[in-house]
Amino acid sequence: MTPGRRSSTFTRLLRHGFTDPSDAERLLDSVELAPVRDDPVLLEALGATADPDLALHGLVRLLEAQPDPTARRELLDTLTAAKPLRDRLLGVLGASAALGDHLARHAGDWQALVTYEPRDLHRGVEEFERGLAEATDPVSLRVAYRRCLLSIAARDVCGTIDVAETAAELADLATATLRAALALARQAAPEDAAVCRLAVIAMGKCGGHELNYVSDVDVIFVAEAADGADEDKALRSATQLASHMMRICSETTVEGSIWPVDANLRPEGRNGPLVRTLSSHLAYYQRWAKTWEFQALLKARPVAGDAELGQAYADALGPLVWQAAERENFVADVQRMRRRVIENIPAAEVDRQLKLGPGGLRDVEFAVQLLQLVHGRTDATLRSGTTLDALRALAAGGYVGREDAARLDEAYRFLRSMEHRIQLYRLRRTHLVPEAETDLRRLGRSLGLRTDPVTGLQREWRRHAGVVRRLHEKLFYRPLLDAVAQLAPGETRLRAEAARERLVALGYADPAAALRHLEALASGVTRKAAIQRTLLPVLLGWFADSADPDAGLLNFRKVSDALGKTPWYLRLLRDEGAAAENLARVLSAGRLAPDLLMRAPEAVALLGDGDAGGLEPRERGQLEQEVLAAVRRAENAAQGVTAARGVRRRELFRTAAADIIGSYGTEASAAEADQGALVDRVGAAVSDLTAATLAGTLRAVVREGWGDTLPTRFAIIAMGRFGGNELGYGSDADVLFVHEPQDGVAEHEAAAAANKVVAEMRRLLQLPSADPPLLIDAGLRPEGKSGPMVRTLKSYEAYYRRWSLVWESQALLRAEPVAGDAGLGRRFTELIDPLRYPRAGLGEDAVREIRRLKARMESERLPRGADPKLHTKLGPGGLSDVEWTVQLLQLRHGAREPGLRTTRTRAALAAARAAGLLSAEDTDVLDEAWVLATRVRNAVMLVRGRAGDTFPTEPRELAAVGRYLGYGSGHVGDMLDAYRRTTRRARAVVEQQFYADGA
Repeated sequence: MTPGRRSSTFTRLLRHGFTDPSDAERLLDSVELAPVRDDPVLLEALGATADPDLALHGLVRLLEAQPDPTARRELLDTLTAAKPLRDRLLGVLGASAALGDHLARHAGDWQALVTYEPRDLHRGVEEFERGLAEATDPVSLRVAYRRCLLSIAARDVCGTIDVAETAAELADLATATLRAALALARQAAPEDAAVCRLAVIAMGKCGGHELNYVSDVDVIFVAEAADGADEDKALRSATQLASHMMRICSETTVEGSIWPVDANLRPEGRNGPLVRTLSSHLAYYQRWAKTWEFQALLKARPVAGDAELGQAYADALGPLVWQAAERENFVADVQRMRRRVIENIPAAEVDRQLKLGPGGLRDVEFAVQLLQLVHGRTDATLRSGTTLDALRALAAGGYVGREDAARLDEAYRFLRSMEHRIQLYRLRRTHLVPEAETDLRRLGRSLGLRTDPVTGLQREWRRHAGVVRRLHEKLFYRPLLDAVAQLAPGETRLRAEAARERLVALGYADPAAALRHLEALASGVTRKAAIQRTLLPVLLGWFADSADPDAGLLNFRKVSDALGKTPWYLRLLRDEGAAAENLARVLSAGRLAPDLLMRAPEAVALLGDGDAGGLEPRERGQLEQEVLAAVRRAENAAQGVTAARGVRRRELFRTAAADIIGSYGTEASAAEADQGALVDRVGAAVSDLTAATLAGTLRAVVREGWGDTLPTRFAIIAMGRFGGNELGYGSDADVLFVHEPQDGVAEHEAAAAANKVVAEMRRLLQLPSADPPLLIDAGLRPEGKSGPMVRTLKSYEAYYRRWSLVWESQALLRAEPVAGDAGLGRRFTELIDPLRYPRAGLGEDAVREIRRLKARMESERLPRGADPKLHTKLGPGGLSDVEWTVQLLQLRHGAREPGLRTTRTRAALAAARAAGLLSAEDTDVLDEAWVLATRVRNAVMLVRGRAGDTFPTEPRELAAVGRYLGYGSGHVGDMLDAYRRTTRRARAVVEQQFYADGA
């Protein structure tokens, strides 16, 4: 061959889509293709395939496999003369290496592609049964199955049948194959066949008439005894037949396998009997079945075996499917099933998943099935097992917007086509988009993307996945808005009753009120209503993902009513990606955050992702600077404290919102995995905020009463959880007040001034207003409620030297100056350090006294009727147990272990571990329990809007606490079990470390 000719051929091959022209030129020069080497029709046909190189390789192998020159000549003549065969054969060879292998092993099977008659265009079960009729064993059944598969694949890749027709034909071929396999099993055991009636019910995609090229074929078996036969014997025989039928299809032979037959959708799954009688099936579904099992029955279809029995099964169980929405636990089950759409996907695969990933096939299928369950009860037109048929019926009935349904139909067809072509290449079960460029190029070309197949494929895939991601939520909620708004001509309105059904199914307890809220928000022709109609379908989905969707929607209406005329509000929700979802989470997570927001709705701006927003907690210095500046601008103390309380309210909202969003997670970021970090952030933020508020209040009171200088130096010492930087949302501020007269000021005058400051601070911080009160608790002062509210530093020194009890030393472990005169606060700390970190440690009498006090507190202070095991503060393994254990270690060893000299519980635990006072395991157990109990207390306050030390008893509130702690709908029992388990382990450590002799 001359160099010029080679160059010309090389260029021509490149132009026709070959990626390895040199190898292609070699194959075209082979003996097998010599008669047609220069035929332009052949080259054009190869270039039209998904992978011309693969098609040419497959063609050469097929020619080499022909038994003699005559057969080879017949194939070549037919190939060049008959365009239908040429397109079909080369199309298959260019799309499927596995079917190319089959043709190379069975050289005559190309003849199955020659026929081109009208009946060949849309084959059904009868045609496939004829194609399988000659199979006499599992091996020949596989060969015949692949021969039939050839015809489907050929018409699929040539565009003779679309993706829905392809899926239907694959399901029909599976039906014919199951019948053939069952016939082989019956022939092998005629005595078993004689005593039983066995029906095979297709489930899943086979039952729905929408099978993939390679997929498990889901089935359920139902059997009855033949006339006069013993039922137990009949069931054993039916089980033998069913098992043999499954093996015939599933086992690997010299011709490979067909597909796995999966019977795990049967009652009780793997643990249940393979075969049941009809009455046994019926009893199970009436008494024990879960909602997802009724969802699976949507696609149940008798396909093989005793037709009369199969139909009886369908008639008996079909009505139960449409009663599922009336089940008591339907709402919780539905919410749990919705989350299953995106769960359990390996992180490395999520971006390549066609089926389970965001915007994948499962999103469409689940959405359609859920709407069928909700509305199919009263509308029989929706009762189709086929996804696209059901979607069309939903649109025709007004349950789904027509435009949305059309776009979803297009996206689903594209994604299913991708799935089909990916599986067809190797005939392997996969739902992952390949990564290799060669595979992506073949896949793109197979879908008609020829100019730049890899880039075009990625673009189209992302586009269609984006459509699904946006629409699968709107599918539920857009028609709800249409039910209360004006519709375009020709659109069908969702009936009011159907709208209520849907809202109930999605977790709304008061659907009538929800529809009123929707009408108020979305009706009308204003720009505000138009933006709301855009936002609400997505917001409603986020509300439904919470434990109290009704509250979320009501709160959103309240915020919108307050801010609806403010130009930035709806623009923020529409344009800043995080703001709308953050708001939905916050409004539906409980009472505290919405209550804080309603008092100043402009705080919504904090939820955005722009410079004006931000949920990161502010440092104490920044907060104090803002509060003091507000106080300086105020005309009097009352106005100053009001300003300080306003800052506190806003920052409490910031902290609560960040906590909720971190606990729930968002679509863009998972929930915070480190529970301890969440607790630490809340504790530090609320403690810093409380300190800044007290500093501002002190400044306001002093300025109004005495100008710039108080007659006495004055300091506020934080105690308890405040001193430990561990305040919760509902915590009081435990404090001590200390003062020291200024030079030349009489002690009685200084004391009077100090007491007046304290009284005025407490009054102003509790005045009724739109802002939450801050309660100051000085009960840990010397002599308790009987002692003076404020003392001089000398008075504290005298008291602690003469009268101090061991519990007071223990309480001082959490003492930390937070406001007022810094020097005085520092000297107070120096005064108490020898008391809380005694150089000689604790004597045995002191240890026994602490243990006695702890035991008395447990028995006397636990509320009557409370479950001790679920009391976060006083219950076994709760906050008190952990804190007293840590504090005992601090009192005994703090003098010689500097790390223990901290007011923070978790830091002291870590220091005890580092010092060898606690094992790593015991430290982790105590830390986990303390963090969990703190999280529960925070959750109760967020959910109920008032403090509490026990889990709520109202179901929705308890479920909301569960969602905050990371437990999905229906898992409240798991949450309580986990709490008991965690605190039980902690109590065992406490018994050893706190109560045991020698501890």
